[in-house]
Amino acid sequence: MSAANSPSAPAADLLPKSELPALIHQAPEADLLQISTTLLARGWMLATAESCTGGMIAAACTDLAGSSQWFERGFVTYSNEAKTELLGVPAALIAEHGAVSEPVARAMAQGAVAHSRAQVAVAVTGIAGPTGGSADKPVGTVWFGWNVNGTVTTATRRFDGDRAAVRQQTLHWACERLNALLNASS
Repeated sequence: MSAANSPSAPAADLLPKSELPALIHQAPEADLLQISTTLLARGWMLATAESCTGGMIAAACTDLAGSSQWFERGFVTYSNEAKTELLGVPAALIAEHGAVSEPVARAMAQGAVAHSRAQVAVAVTGIAGPTGGSADKPVGTVWFGWNVNGTVTTATRRFDGDRAAVRQQTLHWACERLNALLNASS
């Protein structure tokens, strides 16, 4: 989904609770191997900009031997100030839309590329819980941004489960979609 008005995932897109235990603490290795192969073939580097995952995507990338050939850096921008200082996300944008929003995810993905030597970035900002949600943005709401060589795509999902499950599902979906976007850009 690339439009600013990307709809939230319908309830049918939520991972069933019965599948959550198998997902916890598993890295999306197949997607990351494909991502690494594609980035290496194109001579591109990846940067991450993470809020609710606190560096989990960067950690999964660097768990792979040889990742220094395709992983450039990771930004953990948990606070609004960090998003502004490290990624250049305008404070006014955060004030107007909230940290968990399409404009902020887009700006994070753009900022990760602008403040690194990477050509590709993945950004995540969300509410992992158990607190912090609202009627408009319940716990489990995550906005994603991907910047693939200057083309930014955004999407939102709402994941079920506890804090660990939300963060793990965010990691998996961020990598799955990045892999798909890289394949589509060939």
